[in-house]
Amino acid sequence: MRPAFEGQLPLNDPDNVLRRSAERLAAQYAGLVSEETIERTLFESYASLARTAKVSTHLPSLAYRFAHDRLAALAQAKGVIPKPVPEVLFVCVQNSGRSQMAAAWLRELGKDRVHVRSAGSEPGGAILASVVEAMAEVDLDLGEDFPKPLTDDVVRAADVVITMGCGDACPIYPGKRYLDWRLTDPAELDAGGVRRVRDEIRAHVEELLREIAP
Repeated sequence: MRPAFEGQLPLNDPDNVLRRSAERLAAQYAGLVSEETIERTLFESYASLARTAKVSTHLPSLAYRFAHDRLAALAQAKGVIPKPVPEVLFVCVQNSGRSQMAAAWLRELGKDRVHVRSAGSEPGGAILASVVEAMAEVDLDLGEDFPKPLTDDVVRAADVVITMGCGDACPIYPGKRYLDWRLTDPAELDAGGVRRVRDEIRAHVEELLREIAP
């Protein structure tokens, strides 16, 4: 259902921020995705994040980023924008630990040879503090990242889908490569254990890069 935006709304009103975000996205995806799809995706993204986020202050801007990525994935899946490099999707349960570490490593080590997304089958409210600290030790900043729900559009756009303890939550589509990395959930570990998982994920990512983007 389309929200109403009648009257003058304050600039910090979430509905007003979302309306302006919808206008920006409509301009960016003009001719690629319909305005109705853009608006629906944006407000679905906002509602999904609002269900789990611990802090609501920046939700409209996070929803914009999430919707932007989903719309890009949708356009890629439809074939209306190119995929110049392999698309990799990491999926764990809460998108607050393993999949975030894997995405950060792949962005760092893959540079412009791959594009990476991550998601959670049951997203948490924030990235685990122990994970943020462990990645900071290797100069990888997760401060701008946030847990995102798993959506069909990002799965359709992916060339490689890598799951980590989320069972059968990820839909299966032909023509994609599916891998399952068996990794301990960092939420159950002390600092030393999180570091071991971090380094294990790096080894997996290095192997993946040798295969898909040598």
